[in-house]
Amino acid sequence: MIRPYQPSDIDSVLSIWLAASIQAHDFIDSGFWESKLGDMRRHYLPASENHVTEVAGQVAGFYSLYENTLAAIFVQPGYQGQGLGRALLDDAKNRRKHLQLTVYARNAPSIHFYRQQGFVTAGEQMDAHTGEPELLMQWSWAPSR
Repeated sequence: MIRPYQPSDIDSVLSIWLAASIQAHDFIDSGFWESKLGDMRRHYLPASENHVTEVAGQVAGFYSLYENTLAAIFVQPGYQGQGLGRALLDDAKNRRKHLQLTVYARNAPSIHFYRQQGFVTAGEQMDAHTGEPELLMQWSWAPSR
C-alpha cells in the first residue's frame, strides 16, 4: 500500500534512507550519509512531496518528489527485490508527466532499474558534495498506441 507521508513516518523514513544509502553507495564513506541525516530531517523531506509504502503495517520504502525531480526513492534493504521500488516509481510516474533524477555512475544496479522503467540518460555531471560522477536521467509519459 502506498500512501502520503505523515510526520510520524520520519524516523522510519530516515532509517530506510540511511541503510539503503550506505548499501547502494558503498563507494562513499558511510560517515557522509550519517552527516546528512539532519539535512534530510530539516530540509529535504519537508520541501518534498513524499509517499511511503508499507509491509505488514511498517514503512518499508518511500519516494520524494521535488517539482519534476525524483529526489529520492529508497526501499529498506530487507525488502529489496520484491517489487516495492517499482511500485513506488510507478506511483511517482502517475503523479507527473516528466521526471528527472540523478544517480551515481558507479551505482550500476540502480541505473539498470531506472532504464528498465523507461528512463534514459540525458547527461553527466559531478556531484558537488561527494565529487562522484553521476548521470542525469529522464522519463516522459507517452500515451499508449
